[in-house]
Amino acid sequence: MSLLEVKNLSQSFIDKTLYENANFVLNKEDHMGVTGQNGVGKSTLIKILTGEIIPDEGSVKWQNKVSVGYLDQYAKLSPGVTIRGFLRTAYDNLYAKEKELTELYTRYGESGDDTLLEKAGKVQTFLEENNFYNIDTEIEQVASGLGLAELGFDHDVSKLSGGQRSKIILAKLLLESPNVLVLDEPTNYLDVSHIDWLVEYLNNFAGAFIVVSHDYDFLGRIANCIIDIDFGTITRYTGTLKQATGQKAANRETYLKAYANQQRKIAKTEEYIRKNKAGTRAKSAKSREKQLARMDILNPPKNNKKAKFDFPYVATASNLLLQTQDLVIGYDQALVKTAFNFSVGGSEKVAITGFNGIGKTTLLKTLLGQIKPIYGSFDLSITAKLAYFKQDLTWPNGNMTALQYLQEEFERKKPKELRQALAKMGLTAQQAMSPLKELSGGEQEKVKLAKMQFEPANLLFLDEPTNHLDNDTKDALRKAIINFPGGVIIVSHERDFFRGDWIDKTIDLEKLA
Repeated sequence: MSLLEVKNLSQSFIDKTLYENANFVLNKEDHMGVTGQNGVGKSTLIKILTGEIIPDEGSVKWQNKVSVGYLDQYAKLSPGVTIRGFLRTAYDNLYAKEKELTELYTRYGESGDDTLLEKAGKVQTFLEENNFYNIDTEIEQVASGLGLAELGFDHDVSKLSGGQRSKIILAKLLLESPNVLVLDEPTNYLDVSHIDWLVEYLNNFAGAFIVVSHDYDFLGRIANCIIDIDFGTITRYTGTLKQATGQKAANRETYLKAYANQQRKIAKTEEYIRKNKAGTRAKSAKSREKQLARMDILNPPKNNKKAKFDFPYVATASNLLLQTQDLVIGYDQALVKTAFNFSVGGSEKVAITGFNGIGKTTLLKTLLGQIKPIYGSFDLSITAKLAYFKQDLTWPNGNMTALQYLQEEFERKKPKELRQALAKMGLTAQQAMSPLKELSGGEQEKVKLAKMQFEPANLLFLDEPTNHLDNDTKDALRKAIINFPGGVIIVSHERDFFRGDWIDKTIDLEKLA
């Protein structure tokens, strides 16, 4: 029996159908990846599967007594709780058993009742079988794998950054070790080494899992089956992501041929009916008309709206846009031991790498003048014009539509120009008129990229611009960066995004720490 059965699932959002009469199963051995473009309903599907959203139609049935662990990015982190203390809550049931064991021994000491000693023995066995006495070792292994150990286990969880917060919530979920893991974009705040650790963990995971990810390199390394969401349908493929992608392309080609053949048949039949409706073959024409009415008409193929854009450029005569001199970054203290001495040429593309929390964003903010250096300095060309993509999804007002947001940012721009910029990012007219808070993470990222279409620059600062973006949009973003005539400083944890030879230099902060 399957762990999960989804039958006749239908879900709509405003005037958009996400899926209709969708069916798929999750088996015990399934390591399932979920793919699809931004806005097709991947995160909505996860919320339906975890009971957060009730579907419009259909059923979602989990096998009895199956424990499902969901990566909840909004879990409460209370001030005063340490990293170790929070991670220990993954074992609350075992700590409750330990308390029960202590009480049984206390009562036995008072009464000498052997039945209490017998019960205590059973509880003791339960704790040993569930590895209770190695909890801290397990915590340290997972915390180290996800890059939390270097923060210190006594670190207050309420003082964690957004990326660190996501890591500790993921760590707790993995420690709980449910029968089924449900993960929505688990790699967004993980650097390369921690993604490698998570890949190994998931490949060795005894249970099943469902993972939504736009990081196709990651997904290709962990999945043995794929469900793909595309224009109202959910299709399940057995095999790797590469095999699923190939099968999807083959299925589409088969569908296109079937659609074309059917359209030719329909046109031929309609022509026959028109010619013979009133003649000697009227009876035959009537019969064909009935056949046509009973025909299961295939829907016309739809092409996904893909992003296609460029970053606007301001010309500069300078061959050197930025130069650092013994620059040391940090807040209260230095984040890296070695000072920065690097430059960005007029058309250079520079990648900043290193584990989460080492100071990649801090470096960008320092160069943008938002944070003062601990020591040293940097020089910007007098003709340098900067544009900055921030990684967080925060808005002045989430109730504003994407169009209203751009209109407020660029009051002198005509609505038509703003709509065109959003359309270049692959956003539909309906998405442009939807509240920002109701857009998917990828759609919100596209709004931020659309904003940059009105910010001419010759030096771009891009902080994790690939988070949440689908594969097609990432390809469009890569092309836009490569084609940009100016300099670019980019932070990204996705190694696949840097494929090719378009990066001129890489600054690895881990080598400077």
